[in-house]
Order: sequence, then structure tokens, then C-alpha cells
Amino acid sequence: MARLPTLFIPHGGGPCFFMAPPPGRPDPWQKMGDYLRGLGAELGQRPRAVLVISGHWEETAPTVTTGSAPPLIYDYYGFPPHTYQLRYPAPGEPALAGAIRTRLAQAGIAAGADGTRGFDHGVFIPFLLIYPEADIPVVQLSLDASLDPAAHLAIGRALEPLRDEGVLIVGSGLSFHNLHAFFGGDRSVSAQARAFDTWLTEAATADPAQRDAMLARWATAPGARASHPREEHLLPLMVAAGAAGADRGQRNFHELLFGINPVSGYRFG
Repeated sequence: MARLPTLFIPHGGGPCFFMAPPPGRPDPWQKMGDYLRGLGAELGQRPRAVLVISGHWEETAPTVTTGSAPPLIYDYYGFPPHTYQLRYPAPGEPALAGAIRTRLAQAGIAAGADGTRGFDHGVFIPFLLIYPEADIPVVQLSLDASLDPAAHLAIGRALEPLRDEGVLIVGSGLSFHNLHAFFGGDRSVSAQARAFDTWLTEAATADPAQRDAMLARWATAPGARASHPREEHLLPLMVAAGAAGADRGQRNFHELLFGINPVSGYRFG
């Protein structure tokens, strides 16, 4: 098997891809959903397992799911009842979880294990579109609660060899995550959001040595805090970029969500 790329994908808002748009109005999530549906074909090969870092799980140390049949965590609120009946029965892979912890330990990064935690919606919602058959093992890795970008780049670097073992490493978040601007109709941050998206794409597609240095100081970029009042949805990108190694990034998704604020996805390798 050829080395797999790493990805940073947008996972949308709650169960957005599984809800009908308002009558007579276009589906604002259609383009993002089509992108996610096409990722399996874009990769060109089927991974033997998937490692997902979601913006919806933080621990005091990076922690992996070790269960063989993880449940789902419906960590969204106020949505239609059918969205709480969604199922994604992908198996876990305890052996891969152990290998992740070993590689992190070898890099001097202490890591925890959680045998009962399930997949949050940053995992099962996009993967219902990417691999709807749910027949590829999935392991989830938490963020480090420090939210230190350099620490998450280091986590990714420690996990890079898994790409040669058939493991697809996916950061699941959003390149823009200001909920007030998203859903409150606040257009005042749009110019800042566009400036940050331009900067983020320059950083993600830069020479790898420059890329990591730029991403480590993301908070100083134009429009950074307007785009991410809190950075948990951006940090999965750091893990994906760290695991990219010497592979250069490319933007493989871009749109103005609701016609206002930009959202981008990236592939490395």
C-alpha cells in the first residue's frame, strides 16, 4: 500500500448533512457534503484504518479510544429527533490505539486511553458521508487541553509513520469557527475571516519547514481571533500538518458558507 495522505476536513454544524433545508431554499451544506462524499474516491486507495482528531474532545493528555465497538455521542442539541437515530457502527481497533500510544511515548508525549468513550459528531457525521458502509476501523484521538499549537504539531509528527501502515490520519474541525458570525448573521467579521482564510491557505501550502513555524503562531495571523475565538476546531489541522512530514499541502475544498464566511479543507501528500 502506498503512503496515505493526511487530511483536514470541515465537519459542518451538528448533523447538518442529514436535515432538509427550509422549503424553497437551497441547502447551504450541499457543497461541503459533496466534498466529503467524494473524499474516498479522491484518495484512490482504501485505508485499513482511520485515525480521527476531532475538535470536540479535549483531555489533559492526548487520549485514544480503545474500545472495539465504540458507541456514538450525540453532542449536539435542539435538532430534529431523527438526527439522534443516526448510526455509524464502525469498529474500533485496540491494536492501533496501542500503537498510537507507543509512538507518542517514543516521542516523549504521554498519552491516555479510554475504553468506553464513543465517537463524537466530529467523527461520525462526516464519516457517514466519507465511508458510509462503516466497515473501516476508526480510532479517535483527543486534543490536548493545553490547546498549544506546537504540541499538536508534535503529536502529528510522532504519528506520521502510521501513514505507511495503511492508516488515514484525519483532522476534523472547521477552518472558520465563530458561531455568532455563522448563525447570528453577523457580517462584521467577514473581511477578517477572509483575511485569515488567505493566510491559513498560505501557511498550509507553504514549504513544510515554514508551514509548521507559521501554524505554530497562527494566533498572530490577520483575522485569527475573529475566525477562532477559541481554537479547538483549528487544532486538528495542526495534527494533520505535523503528520504530513515533508509532504506539501494543498487546499482541496473552499466555499463561502452561507455566502459570507470562508471555509477550507486541506490535503497533505
